[in-house]
Amino acid sequence: MNMDLKFRNMTNNDKQEVFSMMEAFYSSDAVYTNGSSDIFKSDIEYCINDNPYLKGFVFEVENNIAGYSMISRSFSTEFGKPCIWFEDLYLKQKYRGLGIVPKFIDYVKKHYPDSVLRLEVEDENTHAVHVYQKSGFQTLPYVEMIKLR
Repeated sequence: MNMDLKFRNMTNNDKQEVFSMMEAFYSSDAVYTNGSSDIFKSDIEYCINDNPYLKGFVFEVENNIAGYSMISRSFSTEFGKPCIWFEDLYLKQKYRGLGIVPKFIDYVKKHYPDSVLRLEVEDENTHAVHVYQKSGFQTLPYVEMIKLR
């Protein structure tokens, strides 16, 4: 399908639409936690205020917002190079299956050429796992742990 697809930096004008997509994303089976309005607002502010660690993108198809992503930047001592984490990667239902996610992954690879790309995905999200594997991602045999406080 030939479509007018653009990836651009998230802006102040995108706040409400991104917030709505975050609500949909975090209430789905694609993520383990549900997040909160305060966290969503904070994440969006970090994305639009030139934070060195978090960058937000909006996906536009035919000038309509089709999805968003947030990536965080760090360094991987395990791989000895910069690391880009796909924190959020969400497409509205009607835009799924059009090849947008692989194109965005290629976009990130082009803009961060010497970086390790990482992401988390729920095992049950078999379609996403398939898409990521086709884009070159491999499963790592890690147990992730977290301490919030």
